[in-house]
Amino acid sequence: MQVHSLGYRTDLIFPAFDGQILDRGDYLVILTLTNPTFYWGNFLLFQNPPGEGDLEKWKTLFAREIGSKIRAGHFAFGWDTVDGETGAVQPFLEAGFNLSQNVVLAAQQVNIPPKYNREAEVRPLASDEDWEQATQNQIACRDPEHTLEGYRVFKTDQMRRYRQMSQAGLGHWFGAFLGSRLVAELGVFTSGKLGRFQQVGTHPDYRRQGICGALVYQASRYALEKMNAETLVMVADENYHAAKIYESIGFQPRERQVGLDWWPKSQD
Repeated sequence: MQVHSLGYRTDLIFPAFDGQILDRGDYLVILTLTNPTFYWGNFLLFQNPPGEGDLEKWKTLFAREIGSKIRAGHFAFGWDTVDGETGAVQPFLEAGFNLSQNVVLAAQQVNIPPKYNREAEVRPLASDEDWEQATQNQIACRDPEHTLEGYRVFKTDQMRRYRQMSQAGLGHWFGAFLGSRLVAELGVFTSGKLGRFQQVGTHPDYRRQGICGALVYQASRYALEKMNAETLVMVADENYHAAKIYESIGFQPRERQVGLDWWPKSQD
């Protein structure tokens, strides 16, 4: 199966590094055995949106393709379209699935955004302390639907992957520092001429201060000028304000990406 959408195509940069991508013809199996609690590292990617009767069919496929290899406490399904088609999602929603609707943005050049924090120093992470601060910042930015304990396990494994990819020369993780404290961070990794952003996170105490804009702008400049990227790709929740920040830097909407996921919700 050839993946056409820019969003999912660049998503596959990461399992291609240390996971498995298995082609079943009309769908792909994406596995990240090093991080079994990473929902969107262990998912099925179909050619088309769900149709009538696909809820049970897709759950059965997931159990066979992924549940037989990891102790999966989740389901995650995507489809390779670009216009936000949802298909027959209602049975999934009635079964407790979340409908993920994202905008895929791209840029080939960037500009300083109107809201830009000039006090923040933006640089690639270097030391163990830098990476530990970044991991803790990611945990601090978690969605309350995820338990703190479970999210810490997932995020520690995920940040270990990103550090290994950085050490392999596939990209960098950037931090925005005020003094010695990391207050925001993100990753940029490349495949050919494409650069894909990952996990933009600003600490809750430092939001709406122009730090995110400075971080994304500086990391974008670095990727375009020093990492040989020609097109930068960012995926953001289309209903969240961050997409507007990215657009103010020069990113433009290119696609709409849709998926479905389910996991036991936090009770704390």
